[in-house]
Amino acid sequence: MANQFNDKVVVVTGGAQGIGLCIADEFRKEGAHVCVIDKQDGPHFVGDISNKDVLEAFASDIIDRYGRVDCIINNALPLMKGIDQCTYEEFQYALSVGVTAPFYLVKLLMNHLCDGASIVNISSSRDRMSQPRTESYTAAKGGIAALTHALAVSLAGKARVNSISPGWIDTAFQSYEGPDATQHPAGRVGHPLDIAHVVMFLCSDKAGFITGENICVDGGMTKQMIYHGDHHWHLEQ
Repeated sequence: MANQFNDKVVVVTGGAQGIGLCIADEFRKEGAHVCVIDKQDGPHFVGDISNKDVLEAFASDIIDRYGRVDCIINNALPLMKGIDQCTYEEFQYALSVGVTAPFYLVKLLMNHLCDGASIVNISSSRDRMSQPRTESYTAAKGGIAALTHALAVSLAGKARVNSISPGWIDTAFQSYEGPDATQHPAGRVGHPLDIAHVVMFLCSDKAGFITGENICVDGGMTKQMIYHGDHHWHLEQ
């Protein structure tokens, strides 16, 4: 994929930290013009994507600067709170960041998409499995996974739209050994580059026949059946 993204315009939400920063950096290495929006201060567009006016200003800035868009990576992280503590307003906020903002950003930019454009939505393996008290985040991630195939159909001939569902991705660059690593069939905890590499693939010509698809990048965790007393698994009560 060397030089494939040279001079391409790539939009990354939540691109100032974690997985989003890694994605943005990988595109920059390939010569892309990367437009980042994040709540964190820095040399990028600073703003909260739950706000309609902020999204409109961000889209206008991209259009004014480049007049075109090749890739949109909807990565910004929704709030995670459970049914015991999450308020109505917090739940709405999570959905605004995780589902409404990706929809509206694509809507704002879709008339400026280049030929061969690609949209990648970052969902989560929580779109199909849960821990207790994660409702706001899980609902948002399930929503963006479903939004993906809807957009893929609506934007047919204009852009390919796919999603990625990361599992445990260590954004703090710690070293994990023992059960944390070996519980994964892949034998380790994930790294932001594991997600960035799949994003780059989905945005490349090599993925030209893939749209409306979700790829789970979780080291095999969601494929592993777990029963008490089987294969060294034990439920502590």
